[in-house]
Amino acid sequence: MPFCVVKIGGSLMDVSKEIVRRLVAMEGHSFLVVPGGGVLADLVRDLFRRGNISQEAAHWMAVLAMEQYARILADETGAKLTREVAKPPSGVRILMPYLALIDDDEGIEHSWNYTSDAVAAMVACRLGADLVKATNVDGVYLNGSVAEEVSAETLLDKQTCVDQGTLQILSRCGRRCMVVNGTDAKSFVASLREGRGGTLIIG
Repeated sequence: MPFCVVKIGGSLMDVSKEIVRRLVAMEGHSFLVVPGGGVLADLVRDLFRRGNISQEAAHWMAVLAMEQYARILADETGAKLTREVAKPPSGVRILMPYLALIDDDEGIEHSWNYTSDAVAAMVACRLGADLVKATNVDGVYLNGSVAEEVSAETLLDKQTCVDQGTLQILSRCGRRCMVVNGTDAKSFVASLREGRGGTLIIG
């Protein structure tokens, strides 16, 4: 997997910088990292639930929350920030998605069904790349156990760790998404290097 898009969820805040440092250290690979929204996106959700902001305002505020997390991921990790949806020539770039989405967010609905996961899926589709979602669970649970491989269509209308917008995007563009536990940075990078672990979602 010489290049892929990696989504680092807000649930991994405590280990996220260590994940990025280990990605930077992987020779012969390049990564475009899409940040989650983390606690800042949770604050936006709370404001929306209280009726303080509209869905449209909440959408763009959540995207800006991703930008704040991007700065955390780039801080003292060796990764560089970028506003371009592009494959980096080498190393690790952390996407700051606000301006890119203002220019073109085709395929992204402004609703809570399309979270930072869906932004990452859209980015992977545009770059013709696979997506790796680093999260705080072992994969997608079906009938009480982690599924090794599953189609995106099978998960539509099911509540899992992957949002519905992501599944719609993966189905449309035919890309794959590997959902991997990232709570241990060393194990996550080993899984990434070996292309194993978690759940493989086939679009």
